[in-house]
Amino acid sequence: MKPFARFSALSLATSLVLAGCATSESSPVPETPPLDSASPSLSIVVSTTVLGSIATDIAQCAAGQDTTVTVVMPVGVDPHDFQPSSAQVAAMVSADLVIVNGLGLEEGLLPAVEGIGADGARVLDIGELIDPLPFGAEASPYTEDDGHGHGEAAGEEEESGHGTYDPHFWMDMERMALAATLIGEEIESLGGKGSAACGEEVAATIATAQEGVVDILSGIPESRRVLVTDHDALSYFAESFGFTVIGVVIPGGSTLGEPDSQELAALVRVIQDQDVSAIFGDATLSNQILEVLASEAGRDVVVVSLFIGSLGGPDSGATSYIEMMTTNAEGIAQALAD
Repeated sequence: MKPFARFSALSLATSLVLAGCATSESSPVPETPPLDSASPSLSIVVSTTVLGSIATDIAQCAAGQDTTVTVVMPVGVDPHDFQPSSAQVAAMVSADLVIVNGLGLEEGLLPAVEGIGADGARVLDIGELIDPLPFGAEASPYTEDDGHGHGEAAGEEEESGHGTYDPHFWMDMERMALAATLIGEEIESLGGKGSAACGEEVAATIATAQEGVVDILSGIPESRRVLVTDHDALSYFAESFGFTVIGVVIPGGSTLGEPDSQELAALVRVIQDQDVSAIFGDATLSNQILEVLASEAGRDVVVVSLFIGSLGGPDSGATSYIEMMTTNAEGIAQALAD
């Protein structure tokens, strides 16, 4: 994990005013329009586009509540690598509630989150509350013992910016339904009337959408339910929908690490031995190394981009969390079905 220093959010906010900061980057999720109400106005800042989608749905559902939801990260940005502007940090400092994924995902936001949390800001860290999976829950063969003398112990912590737990919980729709409930309850506790019920409503919508995702994936035979990915981001998906992650390009769960040449050679052998037909990458990242792996495997292996770290832009079929999961399921089913 990159080292970070604690600092005072109050001092930061003062320095931003003196510096004459401009407005922050545009939010990828439209701000919730104010509604005429005697209820207190609430300002909510969310770190990722995925959680922003859920928070916005809850805020829009809560009729009569004046709530503004602002998402820090733009669409299409890798959350591991995102660095906030000073104006975005200032928005977090002044918000009534800051919602973060946590578990080390937002590596560039860690100093800001630590700072505002230490100064008493209200921060809802979802990852700590949804029974996160430890790294290694879906261990790939070549990181255990590939028979070539350079395997590593499954679950060994990498220098990835993450700790013990996998931060990619949103790939499990049941955990995201729980997240919706928790967000609704937190907003209600701040005076957002009706938000708890709306959180439950959004959770129910996610549960219904999950049934559709299961149906989309049902045509993939058991023998082909294997996943090779650019980084360790699909363990929750695998556990939830009955897949096995058999290999990752960058172990450890972060996109900021560097692949090892011996590990890549071992991964090529895994692709060959397991008759892998597809390699899946995050749409926020370059697929160049995946294309090289597919070529090295010497077989007809397709490279498929999934929406993992971020929602997609207009016409992507992934402009909301439910759209994202449905589109991902369709891409996986098309690549792996007989």
